[in-house]
Amino acid sequence: MKTGKINYVAVGGFVIATLVGLVVSVALLTGRTGATDPYYAIYENVTGVKFGTQVLYEGYPIGQVETVTPTPAGGRMMFRVDFEIKQGWRIPADSIAQIAAPGLLSAITISISAGGSIETLEPGSRVNGREAANIFAVMSSVAGDISELAETRVKPLLASLDRTVKVFGDLMEGEADVLIRGINELAMDVAERLPRIADNVEEFTESMNDSSRQLELILKPENREKIETMIANMDTAAGNFVRLSGDLQKTRDKLDELLAVSNTMISINSKAVENSINDLSHVVDSMARHVDSMNQNLEGAARNMYEFSRQIRLNPGLLLGGTPPRDEDSGR
Repeated sequence: MKTGKINYVAVGGFVIATLVGLVVSVALLTGRTGATDPYYAIYENVTGVKFGTQVLYEGYPIGQVETVTPTPAGGRMMFRVDFEIKQGWRIPADSIAQIAAPGLLSAITISISAGGSIETLEPGSRVNGREAANIFAVMSSVAGDISELAETRVKPLLASLDRTVKVFGDLMEGEADVLIRGINELAMDVAERLPRIADNVEEFTESMNDSSRQLELILKPENREKIETMIANMDTAAGNFVRLSGDLQKTRDKLDELLAVSNTMISINSKAVENSINDLSHVVDSMARHVDSMNQNLEGAARNMYEFSRQIRLNPGLLLGGTPPRDEDSGR
């Protein structure tokens, strides 16, 4: 009989010890092993936040989320997240509690970034909250912006360019021969006159050089004959300059004719050119307004993809069979 009682006592003691160990283990896993201080934060979106969500301070675990309470504010729904942290933990007044995931495949946490203020928050105070950046939502927003831009800006621009090309094509078919003939005639005329112009310029330069050398001798009385020769040379240079001016005037007349033809072509199609320039300006203005948000979205996507690739390099097995996230509610 004694042996039976001893067995009952041993079994009962083992069961009690097992229950105590289970309770202690659950307490250790949930972080509720000591005194805590309450704090809260307000968010517009609490995706992934629930009871037991871990609270980190600069990456160090200090507590967990207790409740998530919807609260109407300003005509829309906000969410109050109450959490408990270790008693006596000092949180600067300008700290930020952001909903984030340490890694691309990690569970959601509330990460408190320490501020620089020397003042600390009292227990029960509000910590400034910031929502998490959602890579998929950002990519969806970027895709929507690009789609809207393509529908409302790019397609009208392409249509306008197509109309402009057709107008210029018709114009070139109708007056291209006249324009090309005018350009060819002008080019041939310039080519014919260039050697004479070059010769005239060279003669003028030589005459000026001779004149400058002869001017040095002006103050000498014995060089009167040379001065007279210099004057004759200057008369010759003046005649050459007159001929050069005539050649340049003819060239200018040809250029004026070419400009008149060009102005006629542009005036005929001024409406199409003006519409094309207005459409292009509108598109460039729209892209300038959206370029900052697009850069921010692409920067966030790049950071997340870098984290994803780093996780895969560290453990390629995550692509085939990753471990499921820990169920904080059950403590397993």
